[in-house]
Amino acid sequence: MTKKQKLELTWVGKENRPRLEPRILLEDPEKSHHAKHRVTDDDIFDNRLIFGDNLLALKALEQEFTGKVKCVFIDPPYNTGSAFAHYDDGLEHSIWLGLMRDRLEIIRRLLSDDGSLWVTLDDNEAHYFKVMCDEVFGRQNFVASAVWENFYGRSNAAAISPSHNYVLIYSPLGQQWRFKRNLLPRDEAAASKYKNPDNDPRGPWRLGPIFAAEERHEGLMYAIRTPSGREVRPPKGSHWRMTEPDFWRMVNEGRIVFGTKGDNNPAVKLYLNEVQAGMVPRTWWPHSEVGHSQEAKREIQSLFPDTLPFDTPKPERLIHRVIQIATNPGDIVLDSFAGSGTTGAVAHKMGRRWVMVELEEHCHTHIIPRLKKVIDGEDKGGVTEATGWQGGGGFRYFKLAPSLLEKDKWGREVISKAYNAEMLAEALCKIEGFTYAPSEGVYWQHGTSTERDFIYVTTQTLSPEQLDALSEEVGEGQTLLVLCAAFRGNASAWPNLTVKKIPNHIRERCEWGHDDYSLNVENLPKAPPVPKVLDEASPRSASQPSLFDLAGDDQ
Repeated sequence: MTKKQKLELTWVGKENRPRLEPRILLEDPEKSHHAKHRVTDDDIFDNRLIFGDNLLALKALEQEFTGKVKCVFIDPPYNTGSAFAHYDDGLEHSIWLGLMRDRLEIIRRLLSDDGSLWVTLDDNEAHYFKVMCDEVFGRQNFVASAVWENFYGRSNAAAISPSHNYVLIYSPLGQQWRFKRNLLPRDEAAASKYKNPDNDPRGPWRLGPIFAAEERHEGLMYAIRTPSGREVRPPKGSHWRMTEPDFWRMVNEGRIVFGTKGDNNPAVKLYLNEVQAGMVPRTWWPHSEVGHSQEAKREIQSLFPDTLPFDTPKPERLIHRVIQIATNPGDIVLDSFAGSGTTGAVAHKMGRRWVMVELEEHCHTHIIPRLKKVIDGEDKGGVTEATGWQGGGGFRYFKLAPSLLEKDKWGREVISKAYNAEMLAEALCKIEGFTYAPSEGVYWQHGTSTERDFIYVTTQTLSPEQLDALSEEVGEGQTLLVLCAAFRGNASAWPNLTVKKIPNHIRERCEWGHDDYSLNVENLPKAPPVPKVLDEASPRSASQPSLFDLAGDDQ
């Protein structure tokens, strides 16, 4: 029997998937910033800027934000230069696809049911990405590929001068997302098509088609006579848009016209006050509407006149278009490739909540200063005027905690010395799928998974007497997961307790100590070293004290 085949994109290492550690986030209040007072009642202060590897950051956000993010906009880097100098083309693309796939799988879980993903790419990877993203999201959840005119000049050095990037759009709703997305405001050019030459009391109007494609015979293939006496039938391959009684009713109401001489084919009056409130977005985004790359560089240059602009920043008008279509005030916007911070700046001006992730140092040199200018009302460029932004709100700065487990000098994995008791409890809650919510009055309630299911983390070695007392306090009808350094006694003696030793209990869960999954080749994992055979006298085999004694198995 042959293996069932399916349509898919394959690449070197596709089967390899990282076992990500769900890190906790540590806030640094000194780098956080907020306005001195509220500008409006709708000001948002709980926006988040996260410094660290974006794959680990996405994993860190998963517990709290799964199903809550309305819009994800990412502008992923593609390192075609020196980063891939020592790799052939196939491996180069494979590395990029694998790293992007890992991120997309988490992003898909973060999106709300009516959310959407927007990804800007160029011809280097857009088409490979589309096929790969079809696998992650489902081909039926592809919405559209918008074409953004990012360059309006002409390159004499190119075979054909490039002038566009792609914006690929996915949603868990697929094409049904059209019932959730917003329309674009009707601009002056579109509104100017509606006029009122006959002083119709219903207001400005324009002519619309009266025939629709395909032939139908459910009362839609009749003939009519114009006021001049000419017979009109639907052209071959089409039908009337309304039944004959409705046609003549609309004639009597003055909604169908035949031209000044009464001899034209009929046309329907479409009134401005009866059409939908805005315009359906199109896939062609000209620079006149959403800006271009040079405009984006000028925006950055105006904010940071003493530094060189980013190579590929995105104009604020482009992000404004995305957020305008995909979200409403108060919705969450996520950008895990923050770059110069444009997404957060625009989302803030538009009254959306935002989360951004950035690993590079410009998180501190560019993003934080830029956001401060937005919050303090000092940023006058971009979409500030269009949104009516005057300042306000704030953001909280977080960094990823170090890996929970580190290796001691004998090569054994022990709890990191960077962790205090509170950090340890929060980290183990996240790893075990509990919500970290320490009780002020009950010492053994560090977190919950249900109303009657709790977790307790301690660095103590628990005696049978202590476990007896703990079991009695938990009582019937409740359960408690106990994670401790060690314990004595038979764990089955306490049916409402599940007792586990740490770090033994979690050692195989994740890739500990891996801090960088970025799209730079120098940060990719290296091949594991060939294991050395240790003799009995090796100090590695000796029993040495550590924060948590590793000797013995879980009891």
